[in-house]
Amino acid sequence: MSTTNPPSADTQNLQQALLEALIRSDHRISPVWFYDHRGSALFEDITQLPSYYPTRTEISILDDNLEAIAKAIGSNRLVVELGSGSSRKTVPLLKALDQPAGYVPVDISADYLHQAADDLSQQLPGLPVIPLVADFTTPFALPPSLPDHNNRLGFFPGSTIGNLAAPEAQSLLKHCHTVLGDDAAFLIGVDLDKSPEVLIPAYDDPEGVTAEFNRNLLVRINRELGLDIDVQAFAHEARYLTNPARIEMHLVATTDQTINVDGQNHTLAAGESFHTETSHKYTIEGFAQLAQQAGWQLTQHWCDAQNRFAVLLLKAAENQ
Repeated sequence: MSTTNPPSADTQNLQQALLEALIRSDHRISPVWFYDHRGSALFEDITQLPSYYPTRTEISILDDNLEAIAKAIGSNRLVVELGSGSSRKTVPLLKALDQPAGYVPVDISADYLHQAADDLSQQLPGLPVIPLVADFTTPFALPPSLPDHNNRLGFFPGSTIGNLAAPEAQSLLKHCHTVLGDDAAFLIGVDLDKSPEVLIPAYDDPEGVTAEFNRNLLVRINRELGLDIDVQAFAHEARYLTNPARIEMHLVATTDQTINVDGQNHTLAAGESFHTETSHKYTIEGFAQLAQQAGWQLTQHWCDAQNRFAVLLLKAAENQ
């Protein structure tokens, strides 16, 4: 009898995701697999880089408009944050809100999530914090035991919704309407379309942190699936495309690669790439239309002076 532990569900799902990426003509793999503990830490490093404007711009928008945002949101909301990461944007919001009922951070990286939840509990000791380990890009349910609350607020900062194609974004917004309820509000950060001279360096920084973040996906695959992919044989590349406006991140094979998964060889020719992330860029009007089709109405929005980024407040539309 073998004493080897069976693979975990996460390992099986990662292997399936890799197999599907190798079989697909565009070799696309979901960016959710970026976020092991090292990937989550690297992304936090990216947010501190001079060329990566979204995080500091969004924080500035929130800080400058917290009073108005909190007033528009109302009191006794249960705050549900998607892809919470370190939750560092959340503390000022929770402090500004009128008697928030509790906080449910949702993230796929369990260790990182629980660490961040513990840190937040220390900063806000009177607030119930109920972390939920889940991939929010697929249907999920809130924990069964929640503090009493009047209604719910979805919080989705960082323009992470831009990682989803329009049909996927609509599906997520529809599901969030169901999870959050008919009296819900939704505060979402959206990166606005702009010059590629600004966008490209944000995803291909001169310091090379984003390249390391991108390649860490292969490091994780090697570690968790027991493979020996030559990580350094893949070049990080960021591409700006239009119709729809978006940045794509790729790991481009610099030489022919043979990858053996589950006893089968799969080949990537030199110049082919794993498509690891897409970040869609919006206009406010375009995103409002997408949200309306998913059961939400835009009520207010706030931008920075250069109109690089927007924070949008949605409310659940009636008769959805």
